[in-house]
Amino acid sequence: MTKVFIDGSAGTTGLRIYDRLAGRADLELIILPDAVRKDPAARKNAILSSEITFLCLPDDAAREAVELSDGADTRIIDTSTAHRTADGWTYGFPEIRDLRQKLLTSRRIANPGCHASGFIALIAPLVDAGLISPAAELVCTSLTGYSGGGKKMIAQYEAPDRDALLEGPRQYGLTQQHKHLKEMQVLTRLDKAPVFCPIVAPFYSGMEVTVPLFRDMLSGSLDDLRQIYCDAYSGPVVHFDPDADEEGFLSSAALSGRDDMQITISGNEERILLVARYDNLGKGASGAAIQTMNLLLGQDETTGLVLN
Repeated sequence: MTKVFIDGSAGTTGLRIYDRLAGRADLELIILPDAVRKDPAARKNAILSSEITFLCLPDDAAREAVELSDGADTRIIDTSTAHRTADGWTYGFPEIRDLRQKLLTSRRIANPGCHASGFIALIAPLVDAGLISPAAELVCTSLTGYSGGGKKMIAQYEAPDRDALLEGPRQYGLTQQHKHLKEMQVLTRLDKAPVFCPIVAPFYSGMEVTVPLFRDMLSGSLDDLRQIYCDAYSGPVVHFDPDADEEGFLSSAALSGRDDMQITISGNEERILLVARYDNLGKGASGAAIQTMNLLLGQDETTGLVLN
């Protein structure tokens, strides 16, 4: 039985991972009493005792946890932003490039950011195939449910007397300094980060990431574009659905409650929309972390995932 420790199990991602792992007969969860949940000595002992440790912490606390793990044989899956482009860490998105093989032998894995997951899934295979130039200057819009903001934002949106401004979608990251931008650029091998427009809306969970392209930005045909996605994303977690829509609409809540990701293409011969839809708490957070854990343990990667 594999021993698993979730450092930061009181946060949104940590709680979701705990809820999904608690009933698994193949795992033994190491639980710290509330009185010592933040005690460095207790946390270090739990990390050293585990085979898999999830870090569901703010960036600085995640870095501290890695220091506490020095000398430990445990495999760490960090859901914070702290190590996503750091040397010695593998990015936890097995569907692109050779990351699946790297994950199998890695002891330090950085879980992808929710917004970043969709952008990377859409753009990385196109740059790798030469269909989009690394010099391309891209725009990305990402619509997310409010649960991505954590406990504080969830409480704000679910308050009976919530601010009237929360009734409509709100754009943020207005200074173009969003914390996901670095991994969005590095993992796609773009020369420049995209102009990024994240928007939080008054629904609990779901995510829709859109990258628009003019036809002349592609070094190939639309059939080439479709074939690249078809080859890259045949499932079971990430899948290409070339004609997906809901009677002319694409809802950002379509995959809410699930752990898969849908890639689709819309538009026409002149202007193209690349769209990734998933759950910000699923493939955008805890689902991705559990998929990675399954791979590390040599299990079917879909174990415990909700895919339909």
